[in-house]
Amino acid sequence: MTAQQPEDVAISERLDQLAADAEGEAVSLAWVLAQLHERAFGLFLLILALPCCIPFLYGIPQVVALPLMFIAAQILIGRRTPWLPQKLGTRTIATSGLTSLANRARPWLRRIEAVSRPRLSALTRPPMERLVGLALVAFSASILVPLPGTNTVPGFAVVIVSMGLLQRDGVLVILGALIGTTWIATLIFAGATLASLIKGWIGL
Repeated sequence: MTAQQPEDVAISERLDQLAADAEGEAVSLAWVLAQLHERAFGLFLLILALPCCIPFLYGIPQVVALPLMFIAAQILIGRRTPWLPQKLGTRTIATSGLTSLANRARPWLRRIEAVSRPRLSALTRPPMERLVGLALVAFSASILVPLPGTNTVPGFAVVIVSMGLLQRDGVLVILGALIGTTWIATLIFAGATLASLIKGWIGL
């Protein structure tokens, strides 16, 4: 029987494999990136975004947000192979945390895999892929907003877009983009409203 190639393995199973292959108490982001092979962009975005989906989780979203933005920016500029500078690549993820993440994400990823299929695939390839990269940069930046719970919605948006890229499913890409764009619009509206209220309170 022919062994499965990395691109033939289901995304949920690939995440399990990554957790099983991790050695020691922690692994670096550079190590994670090196294991992803042909699916590097989509899988790395997915792995970085999944912890951000956990409500009121502090610390980890801020650690992964900059690498997330950096990888998304590479999609925007049209790079075909992702790369991390040493300063970002040396950031670590606990092996136990990676295993826990794989276990928690598995049922949700399988649900998405069950309904996804190649469609509107032009959105997952150049040149449209660059617009997706721009959206991902914006969603990743919003994770850095220092307010409680602000990582969850954009993290979820990045996960959906990443699954769309991996499955060549433009419908998922559109869904994720709508979720992320609505979230950013909400943040801008809330910020403008708050600024207006503060000006009114101080009599400006």
